[in-house]
Amino acid sequence: MLTEERQQKILQLIQEKNIVKLQELTQKLDASESTIRRDLQDLEDQHLLERIHGGAKKIQRFMLEPDMQQKATEHTAEKRAIAAYAAALIHKDDVIYLDAGSTTLEVINYLPQNLHIKVVTNSVQHAARLIDRNIETIILGGSIKLSTQATFGYTAIQQLAPFRFTKAFIGTNGVELNAGLTTPDPEEALLKKAACQQSELAILLADSSKFEQITFTKFASLKDVVIVTDRLALPNKNAYHEQTSITEVKK
Repeated sequence: MLTEERQQKILQLIQEKNIVKLQELTQKLDASESTIRRDLQDLEDQHLLERIHGGAKKIQRFMLEPDMQQKATEHTAEKRAIAAYAAALIHKDDVIYLDAGSTTLEVINYLPQNLHIKVVTNSVQHAARLIDRNIETIILGGSIKLSTQATFGYTAIQQLAPFRFTKAFIGTNGVELNAGLTTPDPEEALLKKAACQQSELAILLADSSKFEQITFTKFASLKDVVIVTDRLALPNKNAYHEQTSITEVKK
């Protein structure tokens, strides 16, 4: 196999899997470790991938934020499984913060109506669905971001400030070992950060597609939350477990 052809296959595998191991590449491409290492170095020099211990991963690009309609159609089975597990963590008389987002929205569908809980949210869509379920709800005021239907800004931050929660359920756009938890909007990041800090337990709800992704603004470190996700197929999964508690649920 020619060098160019082999390197194209390496890039194709990384695009499909995000992370590939050196051993996997040697087997699939029928090449020696030294040859694959040279290929990985060449591709990294061209800024086409990032080498990691034992393999390589896709270069992280800053992601643009999809709107709620797009989010609602992606990874739906995984989000429902995560949401069902998260809802089971809510107990009678809990006071919870429910962050805007497609996975947190799914949680509402699994909430029993006899728990006598109170919910604070920054999402117009979440608030409407909570009211339909006859659940006591406070929606934060402020400007409304049309793409996500979330409130943000000074008014929302000020209104959130005095509240304390037994649990906060937080969404994210990116989860990465060094960058932590990130979101594209700095003002939404301030709300997420405050909600995490003002809760006895901050629970991040993130399907596996959010891992190894980075967006514009960090709002928390991995150690600041516990994570509920679906099956993680990452070569460096143990490194995540070293920084936080992760529950993987089946779809």
